[in-house]
Amino acid sequence: MPATMKLELVTPESRELTEEIEAISLPSADGEIMVYPGHVPLVTILVPGELTLLRKGKEEILAVGEGFVMVTTDTVAVVTDMAIEAASIDEAKAEEARQQAEKRLHQKLSDEEAATVSATLSKSLAQLNVKRRMHGR
Repeated sequence: MPATMKLELVTPESRELTEEIEAISLPSADGEIMVYPGHVPLVTILVPGELTLLRKGKEEILAVGEGFVMVTTDTVAVVTDMAIEAASIDEAKAEEARQQAEKRLHQKLSDEEAATVSATLSKSLAQLNVKRRMHGR
């Protein structure tokens, strides 16, 4: 079995990451999944949360939003609407977004507005969780 696999990460901002990694942990609609080289093929929905990858023996953490993941035996392709490295997260801005989203959820909203606000809340919580986890290290 190969020691690494290729990670391809794409966001709408065309920010692309193509790296060789040893493993990756992803938040999926069915729960957290761990992928190693040689994994069985898989397609799943990515939910907002923490993406952890192991590259050159070092763990790296990103906050991710909604998207899709496709796994083959030698590649993990992640398409997401948000991917922010822990060091790049602005905790104050994420906290402000969380508070505003929570306030808006208590207002009368259309189904579409409620879905948008819920997505914003999920993304800000993902960022805060990643940033605060990094503070704890």
